Formats: sequence, structure tokens, C-alpha cells
Amino acid sequence: MPPRAAPMAPDERRAALIDATLPLLTEHGRAVPTRLIAEAAGVAEGTIFRVFDSKEELVEAALAKAFEPGRMIEDVLAIDPDLPLRDRAIVLVTLLQDRFREMFALMHAVGMVGPPDRHRAEHMDRIRESFAAMTAVFEPDQPELMVPAGQLVQLLRLLTFSGSHPKFSNGEVLTPAEIVDTVLYGVVRRPAEVTA
Repeated sequence: MPPRAAPMAPDERRAALIDATLPLLTEHGRAVPTRLIAEAAGVAEGTIFRVFDSKEELVEAALAKAFEPGRMIEDVLAIDPDLPLRDRAIVLVTLLQDRFREMFALMHAVGMVGPPDRHRAEHMDRIRESFAAMTAVFEPDQPELMVPAGQLVQLLRLLTFSGSHPKFSNGEVLTPAEIVDTVLYGVVRRPAEVTA
């Protein structure tokens, strides 16, 4: 029997249970036993049902948190603005690739084909906030870019998404440097380089 959990406010207990559930969902899918969740959270199994009506409600709350871009926004805002453009792009793509891989693994484990609550207003606001933070990474470079900074972000996101999924990339996942160099510099030599 686990030791008695320290007293917490219901919202804190709810957040702790969600945090404990997330890694278990990737490992066990929706079939994760509440016993494992309780062990991971350091509480008695009955504690789960004091703050959630059902295991399914807890699972849905954990999935909603997984797709919330808050941590991603914080990580993007922490990118060093003094790094050269290519280096900043590699840091951003590495963050995106890690997030996409986490999401792909989670979605596969729980049988999802798309993220939850995609059309909820609050969720869309956070997605826009995330995109704005990524765009701001490249706004100082706008004079050097042939496209708006937001379009550069969109190109990086699209290639990172498809280049990070084993099925889309035929099992040959692209590295962050390959993604960045393809977007920034292309794959065909310019005519002057061919004839030189």
C-alpha cells in the first residue's frame, strides 16, 4: 500500500495525476490501469476518482495537456537571439522534431488520428501564440530572407513534420540540419556554381 499522499488542493491533485498519466499513455495506451497511474502519482487508487469522474476523463485531460503548446512556446522564447540564422533554425527544428515525435508516439499508442480539441478557440489562440513566437525568432533576419519570416516558419514546420514521421520519410527521418539546409539553401546548385 503506497504511503498516504500529501494533502493537495483538488486542482493541484488533478494536475499531478495528469502529469503522472502522460508517460504511461505512451507506454500502455488507453488501457493503462488506474493502479499504475496511482503508483506513478504516489496516491491510492481511489484518490483518482475523487478528482476525476472516470479513468476516461483523466485520459482525455492528459491528452489535452499533451497537445497544449505551452512548453513549446517557453522553449522557443528561450532560443538565443544572438545565434546565427542557421543555428537558430536548427534549434527550432530540433524542438519541433522532438515535439512531433512525442505526439506521433502518443497518438499511435492511444489510437488517435489527429490532435484533440483542434477547433476550440482557446487551443487555436495558443497555436497562434506558438506560431508568433517561432516567427519572432526570424524577424531580425527579414532583410536577408526572400520570403516573410512567417513563411519560413511554415516551411520549416511542414518539412519537419513530414521528415520526422517514419512512414512519411520511408524510415529515413531527416536530421534538423538536413531540414534547415533544404529550406534555407535548397538542393540544386545555382547556375554560377555549376559552371564555376
